[in-house]
Amino acid sequence: MTSTLYRHGVIHSPADPFAEALLVEDGVVAWLGADDTADAMVSRADEVVDLDGALVAPGFVDAHVHVLETGLALESVDLSAAGGVRSLADALDAVHRAASSRPASDVPLLGFGWDELEWPEGRAPTRSELDAAAGGAPVYLARVDVHSAVVSSALARSAGLDGLPGWSDDGRVERDAHHAARDAARAMSAGRRTALYRRALQHVASRGIVSVHEQSAPFIDTRDGLVELLALTASAADGLPHLVGYRGERCVTVDDAREVLAAIPGLTGIGGDLNVDGSLGSRTAALRAPYTDDPTHDGVLYLTAEEICNHVTAVTRAGVHGGFHVIGDRAMDEVLLGLRAAADVEGVEAIARAGHRLEHAEMVDAPTLAALVLLGVRLSVQPAFDAAWGGESAMYATRLGPGRAAALNPLADLAAAGVPLAFGSDAPVTPADPWAGVRAAIRHSAVEQRISARAAFRASTRGGWRLAGLDHTGAGELRVGAPAHLAVWRAEHLAVQAPDGRLSTWSTDARAGTPLLPDLSADAPDPVCLRTVRDGVVVFDALG
Repeated sequence: MTSTLYRHGVIHSPADPFAEALLVEDGVVAWLGADDTADAMVSRADEVVDLDGALVAPGFVDAHVHVLETGLALESVDLSAAGGVRSLADALDAVHRAASSRPASDVPLLGFGWDELEWPEGRAPTRSELDAAAGGAPVYLARVDVHSAVVSSALARSAGLDGLPGWSDDGRVERDAHHAARDAARAMSAGRRTALYRRALQHVASRGIVSVHEQSAPFIDTRDGLVELLALTASAADGLPHLVGYRGERCVTVDDAREVLAAIPGLTGIGGDLNVDGSLGSRTAALRAPYTDDPTHDGVLYLTAEEICNHVTAVTRAGVHGGFHVIGDRAMDEVLLGLRAAADVEGVEAIARAGHRLEHAEMVDAPTLAALVLLGVRLSVQPAFDAAWGGESAMYATRLGPGRAAALNPLADLAAAGVPLAFGSDAPVTPADPWAGVRAAIRHSAVEQRISARAAFRASTRGGWRLAGLDHTGAGELRVGAPAHLAVWRAEHLAVQAPDGRLSTWSTDARAGTPLLPDLSADAPDPVCLRTVRDGVVVFDALG
């Protein structure tokens, strides 16, 4: 038996909102309560941690991550504003510096995070510009949404992109051409792939994340890669976060679904990044009405209602849940047609009981919301998308106009309707930064769609376990008998008087009896992760 006693802090727990100490034994929460009682437990603990006022809270779950791409992005040229790239000229200079500092190689130079709408030039790099900047080296630069990219001539030749659907002579690629470019960019040794997996998982652990939902799919990673990820993360003893596996392969029959499940032991669902459409930033999200900034274009529909129906029916009969990437309203219409058709075959109760999920679901109007509730659909959403692209002058408004943009990501409507919600980052599209997601939810650009810090935190913790069908384990809350999935945080705080006279030093909600959270007001500094624990095992430690 191993045990750790955390004391002299604040414990976020519905069982005791004013607890100051917590005991973990053999991977579960064995006790929580007041410091004066904890003093008697010091002798039975293998480790005693003096929190010095820090917060112990349930560990975060990032419900939408691409582990390999996150690892690649961490090692690649950062073309985002956060990386100091604020113009096309900056981007080309960054590519030139990276190409000049590495030996000549056929391995593509990779970059992530560019957004032409943030640049004064208002456009992406061209193939000829990349050729000049990189000295003819193969280059793949993913747009921030990773639904399109620009490539150099060398990469276009080696991958055979010319003539594929989605190829443009200026080097921009989407659809089939982008899939082929991604495959070329991800050609690597088995050892490097494993190292990238570990780096990405260690990175998310440093952000207080104890579990990730890996959204694997063809053109993102391989089946064998997902098998390896599930093996790497199978036990907390390996020192990595927990991983929930999804594979975005379309099934037609139940035998197709069973074959996928047999090939990937431990798979939770068949879907996730099974794309019904693309993204708004790349103008590949399928819309009912054309894009405001390109009236000749209304996006791309990758799956039909018939294909969606067949997939949902197949995975339901195989005993797992499915899921789809869906962003545009026309894509959502197609999803609902497919789900209703599957319900006609299997019955509404069977479809609702399966717990099928949608990723992103950014355009949800009232009739759509009613249908989602009826069919028991669960949503994995990304509040950070609104922080990055919401508002009157950002990407959503540019692509859709202010009216349509204001209705995107309706978090409050979804929560009020009782739709099961989990929050994620879509890393590397937005950083794996769960407190940023909570902040984005409580400070939504549309005031009427803001939700409480408590609801946002719950969607970022317990919500992820629920969507994966693991909430029955007690994960996502700190209470006796629950798995010890937790994180320790140092942050600014508010002082709140408890009913018994004790002074609690954490809260965004001063109501008595409510578990406490850090101050998440606009000017408060970000909480700093001091330790992340999975099943009682430390997977990240900055406590010293």
